[in-house]
Order: sequence, then C-alpha cells, then structure tokens
Amino acid sequence: DELVEAAQAESVDVIISGAGLPLRLPSLIKNHQTKLVPIVSSARAAQIICNTWSRRYKRLPDAIVVEGPLAGGHLGYSLAELADEEHVSLDKILVEVLAVTRAFENDKSRIPVIVAGGIYDGKDIARVIRLGASGVQMATRFVCTHECDVSLKYKEAYISARKEDIVIIQSPVGLPGRVIRNEFVNRISKGERIDFGCEYQCLYTCDAKKVNYCIAKALLYAYRGELDKGFAMCGSNAYRIKKIISVKDLICELVTEAKACLNVSLL
Repeated sequence: DELVEAAQAESVDVIISGAGLPLRLPSLIKNHQTKLVPIVSSARAAQIICNTWSRRYKRLPDAIVVEGPLAGGHLGYSLAELADEEHVSLDKILVEVLAVTRAFENDKSRIPVIVAGGIYDGKDIARVIRLGASGVQMATRFVCTHECDVSLKYKEAYISARKEDIVIIQSPVGLPGRVIRNEFVNRISKGERIDFGCEYQCLYTCDAKKVNYCIAKALLYAYRGELDKGFAMCGSNAYRIKKIISVKDLICELVTEAKACLNVSLL
C-alpha cells in the first residue's frame, strides 16, 4: 500500500504489479491517470483479475504482462509446470490470455497484452506479435549492455554461462527462481545455511530462522559483483549472450530483425 501511495505522490505513469494477484490495487488508486498493469502467468489469473476489477471497481487493467516459464528471476510456476514444456509454454499461455482479455474488450476499451519470458531476438518478437501480443518485455538481453548498472562481473557471468549452467533453485520467497549456477548456488542447493542477519524483514512469509540464505542479500551482493556471496538471476537464453553492447545497438538489432520477420510473413 505504501509503495502505491508513493507512486501516486510522485505522479508515476504506470504501476506494474507482480508476485501475486493484485485484486485490491484499484482501490488504492485515487485517479485513473496512473495506469495499472498486472503480471500474470496464466489465463486463470487474468480472468480473476479482470472479473474482480470489473465487478468491484468498474475498471479493467490498462494492459497485462504475460510472463512465461522461460523468464529469469522468480517464477509464478510450480517445479512440475516448469518441467512440462509441452503443455506450459509462453505461446500457449499468450493465446489463452488473449481469449480472456478479448471477452472484456469493447469499441472503447482494449487491454494490450505484453509478453515476457524467453524473448531473446527479433524472431521471438515477431512470433508473439503474430499471435496477437501488443508488445514484449525484455530483461535478460539488456543486462549485458553498457548502460546496465550491475557490476562487470555480473555481466561476465552471463557471457561465460553455458546452457547447462542455467538452473532452477527454490527461493526463500517461496517460488522457484532461474539463476546461473556457481559455488554459492551449489552450497544452498545442498541445504547449507549461509548465516545472515535479517535487517530488512521484507517478506512476512520468510522465516529467517528456517530459510538457509537471504535472497535480498544474495541479489545485492551479486549486483555488486560479489558472486561468492550471491548469484545472477537470468532468463533461459542468457547463455546465448556473448558480448556487451549499447542499448542503442541492441534496440536497432531487435527492431530490424523483427520487422524483417514480420514483412516476410506478410508476403
């Protein structure tokens, strides 16, 4: 609630809300100038949000981000779902979410669907655009840009990663997470406890006496380049990155390739 209030006080244009169903979010918004964009991992989640917001608050999401199972960081899927690539895929979930959003749309209102999770190049962008997505959200590709402010060692972890180095761990958050394997990951995966003090108390579901490491500190250390004390979170395609480039060059590459693929599909 405090974060939403602060966002409004600073006239933030868009609030993107993940890690759960933000069913009360519209009640915290005092005006419709701040756009609300929930992140979902299934059509069922999109249906619940649209139904609840429409019924209680007479409004719909201004857009929806569909995050697929190939995303980096914490994932809204069970370990079983992550292993079932045939039935739990980004493309399949996108089509199902589009069916939900279109049922709520009319001549005056549209709900753009933005796709995330495993989008690596212009070919991927073109593929989901053809399926009906309005746009994409990308993170992994932008880590290895000059403008990204994580440490050089963090970026080097991406560049040196092999496909088999990208693994799923169980986070103290209570969700699976995709990371690059290193010695720290090996230690926590074996159940070893990494002693820590709980200064942040950031998650009421996290019992500092029971979990074997602090996710907040692990990520902060990694950001600083102290990868012996943490790990780099990443998407499933991080191993494909081989160099650090500028955001300008990356955007140019993505747009050029996406346009070429879309133009070919129209011929």
